[in-house]
Amino acid sequence: MIVRVAAADDPRLAPYRILRDNQVARDTDGFIVEGAIALERLIETQRFPLVSVFLSETAAERLAPLIARIDASIPIHVGTQAAMDEVTGFHIHRGVLALARRQAMPTSAELLARHANGPLTLLVVIGLSNHDNVGACFRNAAALGADAVLLDASSCDPLYRKAIRVSSGASLSLPFAHGGTGEELISLLTAHAIECWALTPSGGAILAKTKPPARLALLLGAEGPGLPEALMQRCRRVSIPMAAGMDSLNVATAGAIALAHVMASRAG
Repeated sequence: MIVRVAAADDPRLAPYRILRDNQVARDTDGFIVEGAIALERLIETQRFPLVSVFLSETAAERLAPLIARIDASIPIHVGTQAAMDEVTGFHIHRGVLALARRQAMPTSAELLARHANGPLTLLVVIGLSNHDNVGACFRNAAALGADAVLLDASSCDPLYRKAIRVSSGASLSLPFAHGGTGEELISLLTAHAIECWALTPSGGAILAKTKPPARLALLLGAEGPGLPEALMQRCRRVSIPMAAGMDSLNVATAGAIALAHVMASRAG
């Protein structure tokens, strides 16, 4: 249902005003999706109910085929680019925003119970508070065959707007669980007969020479500090050799290299 909006103070646009993720979550029990790719993923997966859409006039014209796939009862607000920028507080050059409703998400225990037997590849992030890195981890995990992502409670919400955008919408489709401590996650993984590899810059087995088990969790820590030593002591340490003068990789890059190794090893 196309709804023309002329004024930035239109009350129907309240969820899009300023775009503070925590405020959107609190006030609407929802989250904001930005960009055509993420919107299309949201529509395709139907994992989270679409509440409304806010488009610039140019985007509405460009995305007519996608709009036609949206249920007619869902309001699609269309305004000028200037009005959209005034509502959000900055330039939305893609001209595409949407509001979706959060759903009850599985806990890590519930998610693992669905994979009680058989091969399994998980990406596990601990203390990762950067939205770009979390989004990139999800994009890499989806592209390189991970079955799910686990995040401890100190990691940022993968349904924050920037994380979704950087993930190219992968956090809207790839199963994940968010909560608990690193120690609790490792205990849970061990109880489900999942071998834990702690990615560390040095001092571990060489990734390229290490055969992945059928059930594997790749653990990544925050940029800078990495994984806590106490956690690594409970895992198999695995390292990616680097050129002289470099001491670390971006966390999402390290995860991608490790996942690519796992995928290639199993394909062979």
